[in-house]
Amino acid sequence: MKGDADMKAARQAWRRLEPVHGMIYFVSEGRKRYAALGLNGRSGYFASRGAALGRASAELVIATFYNFHPDLVREALPAAWDLATPEQVLAARYEAADEALRRAGIHEQPELDTVLALARRAAEAACEHPQGRPLFAAHAALAWPDDPLLQLWHAQTLLREFRGDGHISTLVTEGVGPLDALVLHAASGEVPVDFLKLSRAWPEPEWAAAGERLRERGLLDGHTLSAEGKTLRQHIEARTDALALPAYSALGEEGCERLAELARPFGRAIVDAGLLTPG
Repeated sequence: MKGDADMKAARQAWRRLEPVHGMIYFVSEGRKRYAALGLNGRSGYFASRGAALGRASAELVIATFYNFHPDLVREALPAAWDLATPEQVLAARYEAADEALRRAGIHEQPELDTVLALARRAAEAACEHPQGRPLFAAHAALAWPDDPLLQLWHAQTLLREFRGDGHISTLVTEGVGPLDALVLHAASGEVPVDFLKLSRAWPEPEWAAAGERLRERGLLDGHTLSAEGKTLRQHIEARTDALALPAYSALGEEGCERLAELARPFGRAIVDAGLLTPG
């Protein structure tokens, strides 16, 4: 079906360009910029991603980021705003993104202008559909940077948060809570369980209780996904893809395929430069 093909093309376009945004959570440039404001690694993450929301409370970030242990967020916010304003943190984030992407040579990619034009068209289409997407809407309200390299980063940031808000909506609809989502993700084998436990900071007893709860629902077989669990995850991913279509429909299937193809060397350059390697 054409709709299925469109969703696959849109997902590929998002995945291929996602390293342009995703690297900001790993690069030393970000940690150094946030540290200069008095923020440590975790408070720098919550403050920098949440700064578009203004002086966001811990509860607002818990709601919109979804799968972090609430106490981890409360350790960072609102204390971070006593050290730096949201405007200062946002400026540091853009400076870090610019420096890191230049380290990877993204500003020298021959197809930068074309990739930017496609990504921005999709991002601007997403901006016509902010309803029910609070974290995306906050970022969509930010001014577009003047520099093309940062315009590309901003465009992919919008596309990531647009998709992410849709993903959270789907999880809530399917009765998959924050910790449930992490346990199911770990059970898929796509991400090491130790990384998820460390980065999201859920205590082991709560993690074990979530696993037992998911086994009772028939979604886990031991520590791996059951057939029903695999079906649910596939449904969640497909629904997330469908909810992201308002952005990528602006490109059409051909435009999505072109974006995915042209973005391939961008992602490769970022990986080769070590920008996605956790510090």
